[in-house]
Amino acid sequence: MKIKLLSLQSHGDERGSLIALEQDKNIPFIIKRVYYLYGTKPGISRGFHAHKHLSQVAIAVRGSCRFVLDDGKEKINVVLDNPAQGLLIESNIWREMHDFSEDCVLMVLASELYDESDYIRNYDDFLNAVNKTEV
Repeated sequence: MKIKLLSLQSHGDERGSLIALEQDKNIPFIIKRVYYLYGTKPGISRGFHAHKHLSQVAIAVRGSCRFVLDDGKEKINVVLDNPAQGLLIESNIWREMHDFSEDCVLMVLASELYDESDYIRNYDDFLNAVNKTEV
């Protein structure tokens, strides 16, 4: 599956901690967009889409959430709960986010600017798209 957990080097002392995010160093692409989700209400899930070309790194900078990732053949669950860990999600991976903690702040670094035409928002369309690319 085209996902990977990235260890992000944390620097700190008695004052606190710092993590630097650098494109083509610990982030494996040029960062064109950054956004974050916060204040997600209890019981609400997000995502439910895939991207045709976009790659992302998701980081729970505070709190936690659970990802369900699906390449059309296999589904895996990944819990993000460490700000020194990023989740690399490449293209053609269906993603859902569940179980947001009340304090969750989920930051996402994206390889491309927002482009609605890059989204696959219907799961059956996603399955058809990934099965076509494998033939």
